[in-house]
Amino acid sequence: MSIEVKNIYKSFEGKKSDKLSVLEDINLTINDGELICLLGPSGCGKTTLLRLIAGLDQPTSGEIVANGEVVEKPSGDRAVIFQQYSLFPWLTVLQNVTFGLEMTNPGNKEENIAAAERYLKSVGLIEFKDSYPHELSGGMKQRVAIIRSLLNHSPILLMDEPFSALDMQNRHKLQEQLIGVWKRFENTIVFVTHDVDEAVYLADKIVILDKNPGKIANIVEVNIERPRKRDSEEFIALQDSIVENLDMGD
Repeated sequence: MSIEVKNIYKSFEGKKSDKLSVLEDINLTINDGELICLLGPSGCGKTTLLRLIAGLDQPTSGEIVANGEVVEKPSGDRAVIFQQYSLFPWLTVLQNVTFGLEMTNPGNKEENIAAAERYLKSVGLIEFKDSYPHELSGGMKQRVAIIRSLLNHSPILLMDEPFSALDMQNRHKLQEQLIGVWKRFENTIVFVTHDVDEAVYLADKIVILDKNPGKIANIVEVNIERPRKRDSEEFIALQDSIVENLDMGD
């Protein structure tokens, strides 16, 4: 599903009745099946833009069109994955992960369990599949919730720094899982991050935002062949170039 962001402005009421402008003149085309990263300093409006695409908030002016329809409210076609997650406390890890699959792929219980176990194994949680959320650490709960979201296979995934609280090893594993899901199901993904390494590893296109108010400073095409190697010369060169660009924008 494609997404068109057209002349978006977003402001909020300030403490003294003055309007605080958060986003200004945002125009962006996200093609069907693209993986886009929104990158920029804190306060540049990355999460606000994601919420507008999700239909959780409405723009002050302009419009967002997803799959030919103006976005006015949330939709099951656009799954939102935030930094904080909630699990069903009365379900085991395995039951939490397969919950969405049972609705989207009913009648295939063995297939759903096999897929869930494969993903849990990849992030080191297979031995906790029969545990309940209260028996897990915060990081483990987070990994379970991310796996559950990835397995739901919505056409559009909107992800707000979902891996930021994880250690580097699990963050890299889940980045690989995300690429695997994206390749298999051809989702359109908008991924918010403040991590340049993560953006270069994941994205087809990196949208760099400046702040005060949030504007698109640059759009970088990432033409590095997958699977990408973080120690390759072209990866490091692009990463360094983006860091310099971000520094100039601060």
